[in-house]
Amino acid sequence: MTKYVHHMMLTLIAFVMLTAGVLAEPNAAPSKDPVSWREQYAYSVGMAAYPYVFPYFYMSQLRWMWITQPRDPVNTPYMAINHFWHATHLVDVKYRDGGALNNDALYSTAWVDVSEEPVILSHPDMGDRYFTFEMAGFDSDNFVHVGQRTTGSAAGHFAIVGPDFKGELPPGVQAITPATTPWVLIAGRTMVDGEEDLPNVLALQKQYRLTPLSHWGNPEAELPASHDIWAPYKAKQDPLANWRTINRAMTESPPSKNESALLDLLAEVHIGPGQDLDTLDADSKRGLARAAIDGHKMMLAGRADLPGGTTVNGWRRSPEHGGRLGKNGLYMVRGMTNFRGIVANDAAEAKYFGAYKDSNGEFLDASQASFELTFPKGQEPPTDAFWSLTLYDESTNVVDNPLDRYSIGDRTPGFKHNKNGSLTIYIQSESPGGEKESNWLPAPEGRFTMTLRVYRPQQPVIDGSWKPPVLMLKGK
Repeated sequence: MTKYVHHMMLTLIAFVMLTAGVLAEPNAAPSKDPVSWREQYAYSVGMAAYPYVFPYFYMSQLRWMWITQPRDPVNTPYMAINHFWHATHLVDVKYRDGGALNNDALYSTAWVDVSEEPVILSHPDMGDRYFTFEMAGFDSDNFVHVGQRTTGSAAGHFAIVGPDFKGELPPGVQAITPATTPWVLIAGRTMVDGEEDLPNVLALQKQYRLTPLSHWGNPEAELPASHDIWAPYKAKQDPLANWRTINRAMTESPPSKNESALLDLLAEVHIGPGQDLDTLDADSKRGLARAAIDGHKMMLAGRADLPGGTTVNGWRRSPEHGGRLGKNGLYMVRGMTNFRGIVANDAAEAKYFGAYKDSNGEFLDASQASFELTFPKGQEPPTDAFWSLTLYDESTNVVDNPLDRYSIGDRTPGFKHNKNGSLTIYIQSESPGGEKESNWLPAPEGRFTMTLRVYRPQQPVIDGSWKPPVLMLKGK
């Protein structure tokens, strides 16, 4: 057992004992609650487990929606299994699926099934353009990046193989780190340098390709395009629906073997791979049903106030193990990060700084105040690619505004520095007017959050020696 899993086990057991009353205060009055110990135990384990298993629930929802529901294919992902969906414009208010997506690049998204055979990712020569194909398992942890930083910009073919693949790859196809689960989410990002650059990126996207190994070598072959995927269970019809979805997803994409001790504990209340909820006793079922409701409320609250990382000048700096939180035993942070952002790049690929509260500890609210962010001369984020600041509403979507400006950064046209060389960004619901409008990031009349992204961060950003400036609270 790794030290991280051991730590998680101790934390989980303590939580279960506490909420079950085992560690209650000695002088506490006896409970008059008629709830049985079995119900309370199942509830306690379910609550403690919910952040750990949450990605299996949330990824199941996203996979089903994106593969089977053509709600708005121009603005919202919709693709067959092992096929890309390509965004054709930068994220704007028409996209409402949450996830705090960036407004810097076009997404190329795919759900890939490598349970039967490898799937080969191909891309053309990308020149000096920033791009990355982030690949995550069904638990939302990354296992590899293909892109400018990791594999270079030259045209290439990269084999996505399942956890147990033992075969050989064709000549010219590069091996990469095997997937950790049979299902893989690819979050591709291709930088767009302004609206005039869109046609160039669209042309590159047309050359991105996913080819099952059995079809390799036949570029004219019509690739299978199945939309057949099971639907998550519906909570309105079954109080155990969330757990049924989680169990089925964990059976299909089992967690790492080094988490077996944790899975043994969850199995006591029939949570996990191969578990049958229907054979659970009635009291425990009631406990899990309560935990599904309260656990989801906990996740909703955590999404607005993410745990993990360190707070630097009021900004929450993404954790050291960002993108691979579960692999380092940080399951609570992983679950809530998954709920807010679906997946997150590895720290070396992108570093994130989140602003959620003002200097008084209150949630950011542009109906109550305006804000300014000033980088002193020479203190803008050091990067080998670029940086940006994006604003989101409480649903983690970008905000409608008169400029159709959803982010601002070092590539924003007309960005103006102050006479002393510093750079000020104005964050407020109304225009600051005049020349300041070029540096205005419009906020809604209400609560919001912001994410500062530094792509291909230099070492001072990675090791924490560079810090973002304090967000200054101004009068309304």
